[in-house]
Amino acid sequence: MTETTPGWLTTDELGTARARMPILYVEAVPVRVDDSGEVTSIGLLLRIGAEGTISRTLVSGRVMHHERVRDALLRHLEKDLGPVALPRVPASLQPFTVAEYFPTAGITPFHDPRQHAVSLAYVVPVTGDCRPRQDALDLVWFSPQEAASPAVQNEMPGGQGTLLKQALAHVGHAY
Repeated sequence: MTETTPGWLTTDELGTARARMPILYVEAVPVRVDDSGEVTSIGLLLRIGAEGTISRTLVSGRVMHHERVRDALLRHLEKDLGPVALPRVPASLQPFTVAEYFPTAGITPFHDPRQHAVSLAYVVPVTGDCRPRQDALDLVWFSPQEAASPAVQNEMPGGQGTLLKQALAHVGHAY
């Protein structure tokens, strides 16, 4: 079935594009904060991968043609966390890092066998009721210490554990 929404590529078109050029993504680390703005918990999605493996992941997805980064970030937050997650995307949309995923493992800590992807990564406070949607099985909230633990880090594929640790350091939780 061909997608008719502008900005979407067919499966074949996406495969061709992935083989020839980097693809822009956004990634979000959903967090809960207390009244003083201190991060108290980190939300990680539980997903089943294409190979049937279960892993913990961040909110992530492609930026479509003619879509603002802010709009892509909000679209993926709603897609993964539900329509009443109430994300608080900052007015100044400055990523905490840029992650570059390569199809060849070992070039950077980030690996995606499908493609070369460049991802703008954000920490986004959410205040509403999060209910995972799409291909996410569950959303689990971890304390910053639990999120940085080897047990959780080992469940995150493609270097997302490294990205999570960078996010924790960005908000003052270096482990």
